[in-house]
Amino acid sequence: MSFIKLTDLDLTGKRVLIRSDLNVPIKNGKVTSDARITASMPTFEHCIKAGAKVMVMSHLGRPEEGVFSEEDSLKPVADMLSAKMGSEIRLIRDYLDNPPDVADGELVLLDNVRFNKGEGKDNEALSKQYAALCDVFVMDAFGTAHRAQASTHGAGKFAPTACAGLLLAEELDALQKALANPARPMVAIVGGSKVSTKLTVLEALSEKVDQMVVGGGIANTFLAASGFPVGKSLCEHDLIPTAKALMEKMTARGATIPIAVDVVCGKQFNENEPAIIKAAADVTEDDMIFDIGPQSAQELADIIAKAGTIVWNGPVGVFEFDQFGAGTKTVSMAIANAAGFSLAGGGDTIAAIQKYDIYDKVSYISTAGGAFLEYLEGKTLPAVAMLEERAKS
Repeated sequence: MSFIKLTDLDLTGKRVLIRSDLNVPIKNGKVTSDARITASMPTFEHCIKAGAKVMVMSHLGRPEEGVFSEEDSLKPVADMLSAKMGSEIRLIRDYLDNPPDVADGELVLLDNVRFNKGEGKDNEALSKQYAALCDVFVMDAFGTAHRAQASTHGAGKFAPTACAGLLLAEELDALQKALANPARPMVAIVGGSKVSTKLTVLEALSEKVDQMVVGGGIANTFLAASGFPVGKSLCEHDLIPTAKALMEKMTARGATIPIAVDVVCGKQFNENEPAIIKAAADVTEDDMIFDIGPQSAQELADIIAKAGTIVWNGPVGVFEFDQFGAGTKTVSMAIANAAGFSLAGGGDTIAAIQKYDIYDKVSYISTAGGAFLEYLEGKTLPAVAMLEERAKS
């Protein structure tokens, strides 16, 4: 992967347009989690320090395209940025018709790109309007790199120069380190409710990894494929042949998908439901599997401890209910203590990282969900392809 990095450029006095991912949760007009803002700050600070005229744009929520709405305005993000940077950050609404006058070393925030007609369809005229605002376009929103939109893809195509911001470059370096030339053994942990939603990821990783740990509802489909009863558990019975084929394919090349030997069950999905540990073979017809058992969790912890590379996407149980969270906690702590390079991504994964307080013990935490998965699948991300193309021209 070769692309121009922000750090390669002289930005003094240049108009710099940064596409960030500031799509943060907001409640009652206040930002409730500033993780994405914090992750974007190094790029902002680098440009300010270099004496650039800095404009930042992002999407927020899902407003009707082309229509301004107060609730999807980036005003709360501007307030949070002002507090973080210790100076007032101007929020600019009509920047396409009236390009803002920005001082050297100043940063302004452009309002929600989804208020602009043609954003989602990568409209060429809109892309050129964005490009005309700047001398340097900086793509720094890895979370939207898998979408070809005017602010993530088109703007970079037409801007005088296009480069990767600090966060995007860091994300891509971490992904490449984990996937292109991983230290062995390589272990992937893929959790989630359905095989169908992660099937392409499972198939792509099954060719790369030495052990593929499946968790959550996905694991139940693999349990059933191994001949174990799953009762009323979430399980995609129509995908049992697919699960069998994946297991056979990995076994044939000396790799494995570890199957739980014990599980934690309940009768209904409820935060007060008692947790009962059972051998995998003892699950009854009215049982629902909500977690892996302690013996299985320890086996996974031992596998993780020996891993050279760990890719983690998804919990192994219903960890939001504490009585069904022991498996995910054991796996989380094993990753935190592992000597290997660990790469984690996805909303549920980050929730587990926060719950078990291992934020600073995972080698790299991706800010993205969909883009992270598509990269794991081996798909080309449009924004990254654009940056590679621009590096050649």
